[in-house]
Amino acid sequence: MSNDRIRNSAPKRSIWENIVIHKFSKPVVLIFLLFTSLLISFLIATQGAAIGILILIMIIGLPLVYAIVTYPKFGIILFIIASFFINYQLILSQVPPDTPVGLVMDILTYLLILGFFIKQKNEKNWDHFKDPISYFILVWLVYNLLEVINPVASSVLAWIYTVRTIAFLMLLYFVFVFQIRSKNYIKLLFKVLLILELLAALSAFQQENFGFFNFETKWLNAEPLRISLLFIYGHMRKFGIFSDPVVFAYNMVAASLLCLSLLFTNIRTYKKVILVCLMCFYLTVMLYSGTRASYVLIPAAIGLLAILKFNKKILVFVLGAGFVLAVLIKVPTSNPSLVRFQTAFSPSKDASFNVRAENQRRIKPYILAHPIGGGLGSVGIWGQRFSPNSYLAKFPPDSGYVRVAVEMGWIGLLLFCTFNFIILQRGIYYYYIIKDPELKTYCMAMVLIIFALDIGNYPQQAFVQYPTNILFYLAMAIINVTMRLDKQKTQLQAAITG
Repeated sequence: MSNDRIRNSAPKRSIWENIVIHKFSKPVVLIFLLFTSLLISFLIATQGAAIGILILIMIIGLPLVYAIVTYPKFGIILFIIASFFINYQLILSQVPPDTPVGLVMDILTYLLILGFFIKQKNEKNWDHFKDPISYFILVWLVYNLLEVINPVASSVLAWIYTVRTIAFLMLLYFVFVFQIRSKNYIKLLFKVLLILELLAALSAFQQENFGFFNFETKWLNAEPLRISLLFIYGHMRKFGIFSDPVVFAYNMVAASLLCLSLLFTNIRTYKKVILVCLMCFYLTVMLYSGTRASYVLIPAAIGLLAILKFNKKILVFVLGAGFVLAVLIKVPTSNPSLVRFQTAFSPSKDASFNVRAENQRRIKPYILAHPIGGGLGSVGIWGQRFSPNSYLAKFPPDSGYVRVAVEMGWIGLLLFCTFNFIILQRGIYYYYIIKDPELKTYCMAMVLIIFALDIGNYPQQAFVQYPTNILFYLAMAIINVTMRLDKQKTQLQAAITG
């Protein structure tokens, strides 16, 4: 007993004392470090800078791999950060043009899944996944995998490249559900998302008001078609740190809805002021994108908010927002961003909308004649790469729902729409039965974001680009997690009072 007291009363070494001073000061360690540094210097001198970069990757990469697998909370945040910057031209301009940077996201995905199975092997708890959303994800995954034997598909390689970003990526839902275990971690994720969205918004603000950086200008001029697609109404559409203006605009919508929802939590006034300022900034820079589809998402989400939280204050807010929207739609202006905003509410007068409607009318007979579609990756960049002479490779899908219908048939479209309905149905149901006010608000925020993305998936493809696809799966998972945390809190309270 006395020895334990002496051991406990002994002063504890700090990390610096324990590792650097105590461990690294040993002669054997110093000799090893000296030998290693000389060896690395010799290799760089004889083999060139490439071997130095490889060694640097190993030094940084191996600890990161260990951290992602062992500490999944860190891995999830790192994955989200990577999804925001994976298509940033500042990074892409530093690597050769044909570098498969997408493999970074694939590796991170597989590491998170590996960490999930390792932890699940010890806990052996599958109760978190006994819900309709999880069951339907498995159905959707199986249907995607079966598309490999689609007899109409013109390329198996197109299926391979597509299934990893559409089907396998959805497995992250299970990782998120399993690893997100506290209200505090949800708060941390929200803070990380809002900071990342702020960086994206600041990038677009810089592009609009101060011009593009040199690496951005070089990327824009690399393809003449790119300029023609982005330069509309005498105004260059802005995209921030993302791959295109649509991804940027949809992320600004999601960030604005998150800020709006968090205003209903019990937080200090100065934090609400910050959220309001952020929301206004996100909505302002969203106009720089020139993505008309995003302009209708906020009013639609506010309409759902009015239904979920039906009271006098919300009704007054919705009426006020509706009045402001009506003024913005009708006010005469020469501002190119505002002009494009106004045209979003008159789609029949828009030439691009009419072209898309004509494309959908033209492809409808094909969809009806092919119940399981033309195969994953048959349209878009993979169709043009692996089957350039096929009929579908030349078809511009535009809409995410149309793409599903073309590639996976009307059966796939039915499954996909049912899947999205189930997500919203469970989210709304959970919102009304969750008792904790804070968790209820978090659930509502995710429902609004998913609802907006579901609508946005009609005029554009909302679920195929980073980081919007990750945001969608994360929102799905948080809906499930909020319900689980509320049940755990209720059971704990019942056990204490009982």
